[in-house]
Amino acid sequence: MRFVKTFPLLLSLSAALGSASAWALPSDREQPIRVQADSAELDDKQGVAVYRGDVVITQGTLKITGDTVTITQNAQGDIEVFTSVGKPAYYEQKPAVDKQIVKAYGLTIQYFAANERIVLIDQAKVVQEGNTFEGEKIVYDTQRQIVNAGRATGNSVTTPRPRIDMVIQPKNKPATQAPQ
Repeated sequence: MRFVKTFPLLLSLSAALGSASAWALPSDREQPIRVQADSAELDDKQGVAVYRGDVVITQGTLKITGDTVTITQNAQGDIEVFTSVGKPAYYEQKPAVDKQIVKAYGLTIQYFAANERIVLIDQAKVVQEGNTFEGEKIVYDTQRQIVNAGRATGNSVTTPRPRIDMVIQPKNKPATQAPQ
């Protein structure tokens, strides 16, 4: 891979990060993106950017970390897949001002920009408002706000988990007033 201009890839990165709207504060999209890594290989011709070494990407409340982060884009310059690999890779974002930060972990985290889908593979875990979802693979459709958890078929996983594990906190019911 050769080192090339970074501006088109950074613009695409901005578009991809800004479109994860269901898990994002609206103001996050308006914030600057910061990428920190030990090294970067950017290839506009192939549409691939690879960041290595304790990678940290932030934009507003969004934070993604990993040992390696790879961004691929199509010929039009649109982000197709954003992949973070780590031990574990990590994602966090505040979905709304009055909500707690959503945290997600996996040895691999993939973000598919076209359909706004986040896939956590191998040692996958999501923590949201005290609720936890764990399994080999978790898929979150941010548009429809649907979570699917289960086995990572066709993928080799380091820690096989034949069953998912979910902990759902009881909803706080408002205190009822005593009759007067």
